[in-house]
Amino acid sequence: ASLWLHLGAFGPRRVVTSDNGHTPAAPYQLVNNDQSLLDASDLVFIDAPGTGFSRIAGPDREKSFYGIDADGHAFAEFISQFLGRYNRWNAPKYLFGESYGTTRSAVLANLLEHDYNIDLNGVMLLSQILAFDLSPDRVENNPGVDLAYELALPTYAATAWYHHKLGARPPADLGAFLGQVEHFALTEYAAALAQGAMLPDADRAAIVRRLHEYTGLPEDYISRADLRVDGHEFSKTLQADDGLTTGRLDARFSGPDLDPLSKGAQYDPQSAALGSAYVSSFNDYARRVLKYGADRAFKPSIRIYQSWNSQHRPPGARMALPQTANVLPDLAAAMKMNPTLKVQLNTGVYDLATPYFQGVYELRHLPMERRLQSNIEIRTYQSGHMVYAHASALAELHANAADFIRRTENPH
Repeated sequence: ASLWLHLGAFGPRRVVTSDNGHTPAAPYQLVNNDQSLLDASDLVFIDAPGTGFSRIAGPDREKSFYGIDADGHAFAEFISQFLGRYNRWNAPKYLFGESYGTTRSAVLANLLEHDYNIDLNGVMLLSQILAFDLSPDRVENNPGVDLAYELALPTYAATAWYHHKLGARPPADLGAFLGQVEHFALTEYAAALAQGAMLPDADRAAIVRRLHEYTGLPEDYISRADLRVDGHEFSKTLQADDGLTTGRLDARFSGPDLDPLSKGAQYDPQSAALGSAYVSSFNDYARRVLKYGADRAFKPSIRIYQSWNSQHRPPGARMALPQTANVLPDLAAAMKMNPTLKVQLNTGVYDLATPYFQGVYELRHLPMERRLQSNIEIRTYQSGHMVYAHASALAELHANAADFIRRTENPH
């Protein structure tokens, strides 16, 4: 559901949560949101079908809603009907998607352009994932595709820096340090992984040492992992000597290990730290203040992984492709059909779920003319997946989003 952006970032009210630790149990504090985006735009929060107070119905309802393409069509139809019902056809139009909402936004931008003749002024992406092969989550099930390890490495380095795991003399300048790690990831590290079992022992030992210097992980662990550590393993291992699991959505968070002997993280400390505050506050706000939903259950999310259709038909394809989802062609098609479309990527350096360098890499590899890259801007924050969970990052996010809207509205 959309309550996270609603109560965390841009809505008129905001729930107060701890910055990098577990928010104490209720009562929670809901305050006027000084960073609401209402100063720059009207806001429409759309809950995914079946979440929030919405429910799906009809024959083949799961097939009709639960899949990349079905979901995109449902959102496109809702947006088209909304514009008509509320006479907003001639208003500037923007999409703001977070996490899977970035996948949806890429699909939607193309659908709205191609099927509905709706030009968007801009697309704002928060914590992007457009090419799922690049995800660091359990990438060991996809041997031979090493790029995910390379793109996650700068986030591992930022996390180790934050938790003081880089030795007695850590880098003073995080930005410069991450630039160094990014270069290593796409050069020496990439070349080493590409050699697979043919990597010479001396070269292997040198890469192990560099990975230890950048991640704080023990050299023996890195060697036994064959130079490849996925996100869940990193979350479990970085602070294992302290009995702590590192947050996945926001690596600034930590929590007690659920199973000290597990290979990977058993839960996400950030989700555990903030979930109750958001869900409880939204239920109270909707029922007590907005006077809505008194007799209805609110669902912040629904478990549909096994029924979700991940196959996607990209622009120009005759059918859905039997491959891992990749919607880079969709966003590129929308930008080619509407060459005035602007895109803003917002990403947190402590996001282990959708690493910031993965987002940068994806946008650099959109299949389109190079000149259209000038329509893309990237904003990075000292925060995690929910960038707005860090107060100073929320202020920056608001300033960047509001500025993006004001710069991309058609002055005529």
